[in-house]
Amino acid sequence: MTEHSVMTDPLQALTAAGVSIWLDDLSRDRLTSGSLATLVRDRYVVGVTTNPTIFTAAITRSDAYTPQIRDLAVRGVDVTEALRVLTATDVRAACDVLRPVFDTTDGVDGRVSIEVDPRLADDTEATISAAQALWRLVGRPNLYIKIPATKPSIPAIAACLAQGISVNVTLIFSLTRYDEVLQAFLDGLLAAHRAGHDVSRIGSVASFFVSRVDTEIDRRLHQIGTREAAALRGAAGIANARIAYAHYERMLASPQWLALAALGAHPQRPLWASTSVKDPAYPDTRYVVDLVAPGVVNTMPEGTLQAVADHGVIPEDSIRGYYAGAQRVLVRLAAVGVDYRDVVQTLEDQAVTAFTASWDRLSHQVAAALHDPVPAFGRTVPHA
Repeated sequence: MTEHSVMTDPLQALTAAGVSIWLDDLSRDRLTSGSLATLVRDRYVVGVTTNPTIFTAAITRSDAYTPQIRDLAVRGVDVTEALRVLTATDVRAACDVLRPVFDTTDGVDGRVSIEVDPRLADDTEATISAAQALWRLVGRPNLYIKIPATKPSIPAIAACLAQGISVNVTLIFSLTRYDEVLQAFLDGLLAAHRAGHDVSRIGSVASFFVSRVDTEIDRRLHQIGTREAAALRGAAGIANARIAYAHYERMLASPQWLALAALGAHPQRPLWASTSVKDPAYPDTRYVVDLVAPGVVNTMPEGTLQAVADHGVIPEDSIRGYYAGAQRVLVRLAAVGVDYRDVVQTLEDQAVTAFTASWDRLSHQVAAALHDPVPAFGRTVPHA
């Protein structure tokens, strides 16, 4: 690679600006083909996120899982345990691929996330128990347990952190809910310290969803139908995330955080999720290039990653200095009749429902495969 190409590499520029690039995808095929290792080596990827929809696609579209499913069937494993084992196997292997990154970044990056059963989103104790079980099952220090930021799960986030479990808080849409997540993080780390855990070894990110906010608000703006409403299309998702970063900066200045930082704790970084563009009228890199600031994570599907690598123009910072404009967007949305609180609650409910539906669909297909000596899943499609 020449000096010129290094200097003009958008992914390197994004990394240099302080953004950690994570891949929003995982599959057995990606692991066995070496695709993930290649992205880590050549595309500045330093972490991986998964979710129920990703695993549904991975398992049902490939025959790579067939031998393990046959083994689980012989052992008489039920479908719930089979799903835990199948997904944990992939995540454990991905943790091993990312372990050198974890070691060289002092545990900041090199992380891989696995989500608790989304059907538990309204059950605090069941979420804690599921998180504990996944933490033990995967058995890697660079694991993140994903817990949704539903109201009943906020105490579970603090409880898991207090036990030394690293947590990726997912499905955050609301700024108010994000403040609750930040407080749960601070409370959990303080409890962990009091319990004798080394807080420098406990990690956390807060996954703030972006493009889905635009999808829902743009739909409402279209229904309103005024010129003022049309002028706000595509502005909400980025504005919401930029204000979230201001809340993150406020947390970093709080006495509670400063006391934890003195103990060696790492901050709970904002993670931009849902970064693929849903509306083809928008640039395909917008949820990356418009959300650049130090100390954030951007998790992308491979298509978005490749788009950024191909034609992304990376600014030094596209968040700080934009707070006033972002606040004005929310004020203008309210003025034209968009109910922010209803939007973010709708999005949270939809996301939990969608992930639950994915998990139920996968459960039915794996249950059938456990009773079929040749599971009828799709043929392997190797990653490039």
